[in-house]
Parts: sequence; C-alpha cells; structure tokens
Amino acid sequence: MSGGWKVGVVTGTRTETPSARSITLDVPGWGGNLAGQHLDLRLTAEDGYQAVRSYSVASAGPGDTVELAVDRIDTGEVSPYLVDELLPGDQVELRGPLGGWFVWKPETSAPAVQLIAGGSGVVPLLAMARAHAASGSIADMRLLYSVRTPDDVFFRDELQRLGVDVTFVHTRRAPDGASRPAGRVTRELLAELVHPASVDPDVFVCGPTGFVESVATWLVDLGFRPERVKTERFGGL
Repeated sequence: MSGGWKVGVVTGTRTETPSARSITLDVPGWGGNLAGQHLDLRLTAEDGYQAVRSYSVASAGPGDTVELAVDRIDTGEVSPYLVDELLPGDQVELRGPLGGWFVWKPETSAPAVQLIAGGSGVVPLLAMARAHAASGSIADMRLLYSVRTPDDVFFRDELQRLGVDVTFVHTRRAPDGASRPAGRVTRELLAELVHPASVDPDVFVCGPTGFVESVATWLVDLGFRPERVKTERFGGL
C-alpha cells in the first residue's frame, strides 16, 4: 500500500554517470517495495511552491531504505537539484511504493526473463536483478542495455556482480575494441541479442517513450506474446 507522504532523509549519494547519481534515503514507515515499483517525490520551495516527479526505485525488498537514481534534465525543475545540490541529511517527501503491474516476483517468474533498458530506464530493471540475486532464483535473467556511450552506464560494477547476463548496445560511441560499432537498437539486432521468443520469457522494457514503443512493437513482430511484454516509459522532461 502506498499510503500518504513520508519524509525521507538522504543517507548517501554516488555519482553514476556525468549527468546522474544514485541517492540512498532512510524512509521510516516505507516497509519495502517490489522490484520494478516507483514512487512520487515532492520538493517544497521556501515560498511554498511544490514540484512532484515520479522516479523508479532501484532498491527492492523489505525495509525502510530506498535507493533512487536520477538523470539530470537541464531544463527540469527537480532533477538538477537532486543531482547537483542534494546533500546527506537533507529531507525530501516520498509517496509510495506505487505500481503493481511492472514488477518482477521470483515466485511467479517464467523460467526465462528478458530485461531491456534504454538509458536511465535501467533503474527498475536493476531492482529486478537485485531481487533475482537475493531470492536465489534460477530463472535465466538477461539484460539488454542501450546507452549512448560507455560513460553513461548506471550501476556498472554492480551489474557485473549480480550474475545477470548483460549485453550493451552503444548508440553514440562504443568502447575501444568493441565487436559491434555504435548504433541504435534495431529489430534485427533485437532478434539477435535477446532470449528467443520460443522460450516464452517474461519481458520488461523501460526507457524513453520512442525507444520503448519501438522495442515493444518489434518484440511482438518477432513472436513474443504481447501479454508477456510489460513496458514502462518516460518522456523527455
């Protein structure tokens, strides 16, 4: 249950990319969340003006610790403050957890799980990878992660430790020695890099709206069952 607004106290921050950082908060009464859920975050200015934005939760499971990862939108009202100014000890208001459809539960998982992320859309999928590791699930979980450059990867070290098979697609600059040149995800590349439709995996796609809509359409074209393909998208602001 989401309940009302709760006060979260920042306990730490970490730079993830040149434009993003992760934020850990202690939120008394949070109680935990499912992998893939999101929350509303509210900031209140000294003059009383309030701004509310929704963010996916990177953490999963029981407890009162919440982790977010925020990418700065230079024209935004909230993300520049969260990325550049928020300090340990600062307080923000949170409401959640929210959402019950775009979630991964180990007890109801298919034998194969395909995660597909565009940019900061990896955040709720990281929560799923964390839940997968914590539960000891034997589901074959894979992540296809589309990023602009190697410098734009969120949670790089942890993704390597979690035991999820990760494949990167670099859209603007590939790392030195990469076997695949930089370029966007295409229908053909998708077919090559994800679980085959024949294994009937659970599929979770998160990222910018255009990316998610294209990938979801291609997956259905490739024979994936629409009811197995769950999507979450965000706009540019």
